[in-house]
Parts: sequence; structure tokens; C-alpha cells
Amino acid sequence: MMNNLFSIFDPSTNIFNLSLNWCSTFIGLLFIPYSFWFIPNRHFILWNFILNKLHNEFKMLLSTNSINKGSTFIFISLFSFVLFNNFLGLFPYIFTSTSHLTISLSISLSLWLSFMLYGWINNYQHMFIHMIPQGTPTILMPFMVLIETISHIIRPGTLAVRWAANMIYGHLVLTLLSSTGNNMSFELLCIEMFMQILLWILESAVAVIQAYVISILSTLYSSEVN
Repeated sequence: MMNNLFSIFDPSTNIFNLSLNWCSTFIGLLFIPYSFWFIPNRHFILWNFILNKLHNEFKMLLSTNSINKGSTFIFISLFSFVLFNNFLGLFPYIFTSTSHLTISLSISLSLWLSFMLYGWINNYQHMFIHMIPQGTPTILMPFMVLIETISHIIRPGTLAVRWAANMIYGHLVLTLLSSTGNNMSFELLCIEMFMQILLWILESAVAVIQAYVISILSTLYSSEVN
């Protein structure tokens, strides 16, 4: 039972003795090239509208320095990557790559390291000032530096665990519900199917919200180093 339950999160499972699970990470790239060859349809217009809204929001969160021009496209690309992979995990027989710390921690750690290196190399005075909030008493300054340092260090871990955990729990609930349908009556089976549909809608909303939260938090972390 437990082996079947967690096998959907096992990257070692294979198809025809070929380890193709991680290839699902790049399936989202197949949705991009068609926009350069076909007449824009409603789906493409809606996607452009969403990206423009995100661009304007990220631009407000980032500072207006000339060095940040074009930085919003990094976080828009991050949003698109996370959104595509979260949604692909909702389809049957597709490996949910975003439920693994291998993906979430790699992305969050690389972003955090790049922000920290840029901030401490190019803007170290601002980074030191950020360690001590304005108005902090002198006696509390060492403790505030320690607290701020710890909060900066745990950021990539909390970001990665939040992302992976939110993608795991919904899939586990759907798997548990589906495994109990064999011994149910027709009436209970209809209720279970209705609950699974509601949970699938909730998981779709979580996929969008998680992509938005990851991109917004990354933008906020980037704005703190300038």
C-alpha cells in the first residue's frame, strides 16, 4: 500500500526500463514554440495578458535602478516554469517533478546564492544596514544581526519545502481517495468522485498560487539586495 502510494513521487520508477520521469520537467517547453508560428488565439492572448500583469507587478516590487532593467523577465520565466510543471503533475501517469526537493531546492538555492553574492560584492553597505532595523537599541544589535543572519540562511530551505510540500499533500489525498473506491457502493462512489473533482480544482488553484508565491518571494528577495 505505502509503496504504491509514494511511487508517484519516486524518480527511480521507469517506463520500458528507461528512466524518463525527469523528462516531464521539459514538457512545458513544447507549449512555447507554437506561438511563433501560428496566428495568436485566445489562449495566447490570455497568456500574454497574464505575463504583462506580472511584468508590471514585478517592476513595482523591484527598484527603478537601470541595473534592474530586464530583471522581471527572470521571474516571469520562473513563474512560467513552475506553473507548467505544477500543472503537468495533475495529469495521470506524468511524474510530478516539482514535488521533489531536487527541483525546488536547486532553484531556490541558486537564486538565493546569486542574490547574496551580488548584494555582498556590489552593495555590502546596504546589506550590513539591512541586518539592523532602524531604531534598534544598542544592546539588542548583536541579537538582531544573529536573527537576521539566520533568517537569510533559512530562506532557500523554507521556500523549497513550502513549494514541495504544497505539491505533495494534494496528490497524496487524491491517491488515498482513489485507492478506497474499489470497495464502495455506487452512491458512495459518486460522492467520492465529486470530492475528487473538488480536490482537483483545489490542486489547480494551488498550482497557480504556488507559482505566483515562488516568483513574488524571489522578487522580494532580489529587491532587498539593492
